Amino acid sequence: MPYIYRYSCNLITRFFNYAKTNNMLDSNFVQDINRQTWLDILVLSAPVMLTSVAVAVLITGAQTKFKFSGEKIKFKFSNISLTQGFKRLFSLRSVIEVLKAIIKTALIGYLFYTKITDMCAHCSRLMGESVLRATANVLDDIFDLVIQMSLIFIGIAAADYLYQRWDYERNIKMTKQELKEEFKETEGNPETKSRIRQVQRSLSRKRMMQQVPTADVVVRNPTHFAVALRYNPEKDEAPVVVAKGQDRIAFKIIEIAEQYHIPMKEDKPLARALYAAVKVDEQIPPEFYAPLASIMAWVFQLRKKEMKR
Repeated sequence: MPYIYRYSCNLITRFFNYAKTNNMLDSNFVQDINRQTWLDILVLSAPVMLTSVAVAVLITGAQTKFKFSGEKIKFKFSNISLTQGFKRLFSLRSVIEVLKAIIKTALIGYLFYTKITDMCAHCSRLMGESVLRATANVLDDIFDLVIQMSLIFIGIAAADYLYQRWDYERNIKMTKQELKEEFKETEGNPETKSRIRQVQRSLSRKRMMQQVPTADVVVRNPTHFAVALRYNPEKDEAPVVVAKGQDRIAFKIIEIAEQYHIPMKEDKPLARALYAAVKVDEQIPPEFYAPLASIMAWVFQLRKKEMKR
């Protein structure tokens, strides 16, 4: 800042001193002033610009841990494709960026125009003031211009931040197809899982049917529900459901029971209750002990009569 202050004071003092010269303003003199002006502006702004570049590089490097990638500079045919180029040129993002640039240029241009017009209107009164006083007035106008430009940039940055956040949230939303693909990757293909469950049910049903010949009795209703029970006092604490089914499966259980001459007892409430309450390969709960006790006693009596024969 001290360097910029001293350089600015010398620059403004030198240019105001041109007004005291009696030299004629020819084209060569104006060109020399123009070249010197641009050189002075470059020297004056270089520290600020270089500092800004250094800060930007350091902040970006801190965020990425100074990792460099050559992916962006690799040759790709899509980068020279006219079709892709037109898509990028006329995409929504490109249109928004153009609109933002137009708005910023228009606002800054209008501010410059009004401020410079106002400053030019007061140039005549500067001639009657001392160099230091005139310089101070010009610096005040410049600082006012900088403050107003800063406020405009802050407003544009806030609006741009809100837009970028909205655009980011919109872009990370997944389409229905992407959701389906992600679900397939994480949970598996629904069609495949359905097929697996179908095969599992089929195998389970086949194993269950293979256990029907081991049953001691089948309780049915009369064809809509069928529950096959096994009871071995030496192994089982209570009767065990070895198979159960409804409608078509119930009819298959009854068919197998008839084939192997397994006793069947028709009891509609009991068949429905057993089907709903007990799973395959599970013992019946205590609330079914009483109704099944009479049925098992009936089964054992049938076995005794068959043994006597």
